[in-house]
Amino acid sequence: MNGTSTTYPGQVPIYAPGKEPLPPGFSEEDRVAIQQTKKWEGYAAIAMESCAVKTILAGGAGFGIGAFFSLMSASFAYEDPLLRQQTQAGMNTTQKAGAVFREMGKGMWTTGKGFGKVGALFAGIECVIESYRAKNDIYNSVASGFMAGGVLARNSGPKAALGGGLAFAAFSAAIDLLFMRRETPEED
Repeated sequence: MNGTSTTYPGQVPIYAPGKEPLPPGFSEEDRVAIQQTKKWEGYAAIAMESCAVKTILAGGAGFGIGAFFSLMSASFAYEDPLLRQQTQAGMNTTQKAGAVFREMGKGMWTTGKGFGKVGALFAGIECVIESYRAKNDIYNSVASGFMAGGVLARNSGPKAALGGGLAFAAFSAAIDLLFMRRETPEED
């Protein structure tokens, strides 16, 4: 990303590097800022193509979604009012609210960690497979779903790991086919 105009093999650039025409409304003093912006845009694009960044972002998004789901389910949780009165008999309102918020926070942390782990594992494996194959198709998500499902169920034994891998692969394929892979008709 050196700021030069796009050239084709065997062709001489029309403009000297750093002397390309500026967009309308910009003066010559703005050239350095534009070049700096292009440089940082290039760095951001390279970072977003990195498997490590994709894995971290997927883990963070999974954590956020898991925490949100836990917060929503905690707000609909059924609890026996008589049982709650017995366990919180000696507490004032502030202490009761603090106990409820601590319980909700623990649930959000636990669920968020689980979702984050699944998201990071799946995205990381898919990125590595996609980088290795140099293709972006459904086989990447199916293979990464199988591997991620197997890794997540590994502590339950080989049958559970195989079943978890098959279930996660089927789920990945269904999501990919239903929501992600939409071929746009070519316009002639």
